[in-house]
Amino acid sequence: MKHVPHPHIAERAKQGALTTAQEHTGFNGWLAVKITNGVATMWCAYAFTILALISLPEAISGGTAPLIAWIAQTFLQLVLLSIIMVGQKVAASASDKQAFQTFKDAEALLEISNDVQRLLKSNTELTTEIHNILNANAAPKTSSAH
Repeated sequence: MKHVPHPHIAERAKQGALTTAQEHTGFNGWLAVKITNGVATMWCAYAFTILALISLPEAISGGTAPLIAWIAQTFLQLVLLSIIMVGQKVAASASDKQAFQTFKDAEALLEISNDVQRLLKSNTELTTEIHNILNANAAPKTSSAH
């Protein structure tokens, strides 16, 4: 029996490991990734903090309600947006590394599987050869009883 690797193995080798960078498509996807990469930086978070702090004195002078609104609507939404996006980029990068490592592990396992198939084929051929030799030697010999 001849071992035939599954066709997915060749396709997988051509495709490589899938990463988040391969997910966007078309102009809208490209633009969204560019904007996300620009906003998802700590430098952007620092700039948003400075921008938010400009309106802080007015929020303080307005009393409790405007100050709470400033914290919730200006500072948290503006600054935390960038910080959360930075965290998501870090998580996506870790996920890409994990995907690549999983891909390499799967490739190694597929190679081991192919090696096992070659060994099984060799073992079957040798076992058949030994069986044939033993059967040839054990064939009944005609002997003259007299």
